[in-house]
Amino acid sequence: MKHHKYIVLFYSLVLSIAISLWACTSNQKEEQAHSHDTHAGHSSGEKGAANTVLLTAAQVKNVGIELGTIEQKELSTPLKANGFLIVPNNNKATATTLFGGTIKTLNAQIGDYVKKGQIIAKISNPQFLVLQEEYISVNSRIEFAELELKRQTELYEGNVGAKKNLQSAQTDWSTLSTRKASLAQQIQMMGIQPSTLSNTNLQTSISIKSPINGTVSNVFAKIGSYVGVSSPIIELVENSALHLDLHVFEKDLQLIKVGQKIDFIVTNSPNKSYTAEVYKIGSSFDSDSKTIAVHSNVIGDKTGLIDGMNITGTVNISGELSPAVPSDAIVHADGKYYIFLLKEESAAAQNHQGGANEHKHQDGVPFERVEVAIGTTLLGYTAIAPVEGIKEGSQIVVSGAFFVNAKLSNTGQGHSH
Repeated sequence: MKHHKYIVLFYSLVLSIAISLWACTSNQKEEQAHSHDTHAGHSSGEKGAANTVLLTAAQVKNVGIELGTIEQKELSTPLKANGFLIVPNNNKATATTLFGGTIKTLNAQIGDYVKKGQIIAKISNPQFLVLQEEYISVNSRIEFAELELKRQTELYEGNVGAKKNLQSAQTDWSTLSTRKASLAQQIQMMGIQPSTLSNTNLQTSISIKSPINGTVSNVFAKIGSYVGVSSPIIELVENSALHLDLHVFEKDLQLIKVGQKIDFIVTNSPNKSYTAEVYKIGSSFDSDSKTIAVHSNVIGDKTGLIDGMNITGTVNISGELSPAVPSDAIVHADGKYYIFLLKEESAAAQNHQGGANEHKHQDGVPFERVEVAIGTTLLGYTAIAPVEGIKEGSQIVVSGAFFVNAKLSNTGQGHSH
């Protein structure tokens, strides 16, 4: 009986151990399944953000990230030619003086923009006072001559005055009137109103004013120097009238048409592209360069362009436009080419255009990397064919794309916590 009791206890213990092992195994499977589900969900989120990077406002500002859009450019079958920028002579001027004198003040420096009529210098000369004094004297004498002429006229008409006295009075008045008119004209040319002159109000200097709106391209005088009649003081150029003369060889002239667009860069500064439009094809042949000038108006932004700069231009003969971006907007990674697009939810939250640092996000500024196929590169622009659709007008990174890509790589393909 006692032996039977031990057998029952043994089987009870084995059964308890078996139940415990089964419970542990079940819990372990549940935990593994839960862990697998969590990892799968996390991986799914990772895949959606694999090409997205989040930059802080400070990073955007410090790196100098700039935004732009995909543009339409003529980049195929181009005709290349050299030329230079020129401002027509009727948009240039030299500020001079009609009266010699010593420079008293000089209010313009090279690069300054001045408006027509703005005072740029003052000159002084004792002769200025002499003219004003003589005008005041003649003006006083003419008043007496008028009274004398009136008196002699009355005497002559009353048959109590001699005709020769009347004629003498008329001659004196006429001579003084002519001298007064001459002095008034000279004083007005000095920039002084004769009617304002008096014994206590004489001008010791005259003002030299700008003849046109324009930028000061040269300064010929300095304070204390003497300038003679018609001596140049400053030179002005009105850059708004800037145009491009492209020198095209005779064999290529037939390919040029009025209205064609010319993309060009300044030879010594190739990082920025400008645009001009052909308005006239020259009719004279330059025997030295064997070319003919094609005249074009510079359109759009003229910042940094100056009269006389050498340029390199291209004319697209086919006239076909291709979507293109600045070459700096494209990054090369893993054997592919990419551009960075400002995420739509960030761009849509803004009601104005601006730099990337104006696009706020609760954690920063989000950018999405988009793969593209590249084409022709010309004058700092590269044609692209987006692999994925990009909405028209979407903003892309045109400066600082290399940093954005480096940030994407360093944050584990998309995480920026």
